[in-house]
Amino acid sequence: MKETEVECCDETYVHDEAVKKALAHMPSDELIEGLADFYKVFGDATRVKILCVLLESEMCVCDLAALLSMTQSAISHQLRILKQMKLVKNRRDGKTVYYSLADGHIRSIISQGMEHITE
Repeated sequence: MKETEVECCDETYVHDEAVKKALAHMPSDELIEGLADFYKVFGDATRVKILCVLLESEMCVCDLAALLSMTQSAISHQLRILKQMKLVKNRRDGKTVYYSLADGHIRSIISQGMEHITE
């Protein structure tokens, strides 16, 4: 059998107690959808790059565009998505708007993800 194949039970038997326990702790469909949407944001390499940059320092759109060799418009579009999902926040300093990670949770999520894929 290939390592990527999924093994199945040889006979069908539902473990009722395990199913009941899992159902009792299952989050609502609304919460599950929100969590799925949250993780979809990490499915885009550009957004992940932006988050990795912001792990080190806050930056303005101009800096991010230069660093990632993209247009300011493309960076702004990705930042809008990240901000809607509460992954980044911004602050204005005169005519410049700086972006940073929204909170320590985002740092943890990225760090744990990196740790997981490099094991």
